[in-house]
Amino acid sequence: MNIKINKSKIKHIKLGDENYPEKLKNIYAKPQNLYLIGNEKLLNCKSIAIIGCRECSKYGAEQAIKFGYELAKKDICIISGMARGIDTYSHIGAIKAKGKTIAVLGCGLDVIYPPENVNLYKQIIECGGAIITEYPMKSRPEKQHFPARNRIISGLSDAVLVIEAKGKSGTLITVNYALEQGKDVYAIPGNISSVNSYGTNGLIKEGAIPVTNIDDIIL
Repeated sequence: MNIKINKSKIKHIKLGDENYPEKLKNIYAKPQNLYLIGNEKLLNCKSIAIIGCRECSKYGAEQAIKFGYELAKKDICIISGMARGIDTYSHIGAIKAKGKTIAVLGCGLDVIYPPENVNLYKQIIECGGAIITEYPMKSRPEKQHFPARNRIISGLSDAVLVIEAKGKSGTLITVNYALEQGKDVYAIPGNISSVNSYGTNGLIKEGAIPVTNIDDIIL
């Protein structure tokens, strides 16, 4: 879904510019260009990525809203990808808290994907958040864009919280980027019988920090 954007509101940040985000300067495959609408100051805030399944359970949705809300109340910026599922609910939690949130897109700023998130897109901007992408205007949400944008989600974040992930998923790509970047990875344990918990429980087995309440997360 395409929307009209006032081009004067779009900020174009190039690698080497004075306002290029400090957190992205040392990651692998630094984005050469960033296109942003909203609050540019959030790029340097204390932040955490909240990520997980697109086909999340009711439990996963509730936890994403809860942790998005509680962390945002502590003045921590919530970063996610505005995808269906956990991403969407984590942004919603931050908005409910009147807190900070950044959506990192795998398409141009004028393309809403998924299309049902058009209102969420607008709410993120209205609440003082930011939407960012490395793709120029009119870029479609191509399949290969999403694994690539995940390095920006983890790169802008000080840590990553995983809420529901299957054994093989894009969520785990983000986790791998985070580990390469030296970030702490947190995971919420899930029902051992649920396919949506295979990834999160596996991460905990491999050394991710288990989370059962907000006090378990130290930034």
